[in-house]
Amino acid sequence: MNTQINVRMTENMLNSAQKYATENGYGNIQEFIKETVREKLFEEPKISEKELNLVKKLIKASEKENLYGTEEELFQKLRKK
Repeated sequence: MNTQINVRMTENMLNSAQKYATENGYGNIQEFIKETVREKLFEEPKISEKELNLVKKLIKASEKENLYGTEEELFQKLRKK
């Protein structure tokens, strides 16, 4: 059995969600919202805790050695690849 719920959101958020749903092949905003809830509740994280810790260590080492300058410069370099 399914239970119906009501969700309040700002007009801007609703418009953005509807646009996203349309552009990404969802039949309607309800399908988009249900899929988003499923992802949060049931899907495995895209990055493991071990991988996240490794990234954090890499960031600290890079900052310590000034390997990339500013955070902005790092992201610019990453976008180019």
